[in-house]
Amino acid sequence: MELDLIIGIIGAILSSVSFLPQVVQIWKTKSAKDLSMATIVLLASNGTSWLVYGLLKDAIPLVITNAIVLFMLLLIIFLKIKYRKNVPA
Repeated sequence: MELDLIIGIIGAILSSVSFLPQVVQIWKTKSAKDLSMATIVLLASNGTSWLVYGLLKDAIPLVITNAIVLFMLLLIIFLKIKYRKNVPA
């Protein structure tokens, strides 16, 4: 196996699981108040761009990696909205 392929696989795995600790933390604490929604949305936009690029280039590893990343980020957005505190009007 070529070194560049090994490095690519390692990068894909790390990218795919990079947001898992944050998802677990939000799930356990039922809080995401300290996370910036703008940052999460920007990261999700970035993941979407890479996913579309991978689809256009027929780069399956890129598609799989970014589909997982995007799923994690959308889950974080969902949990952030779900666990936000209701502010009195």
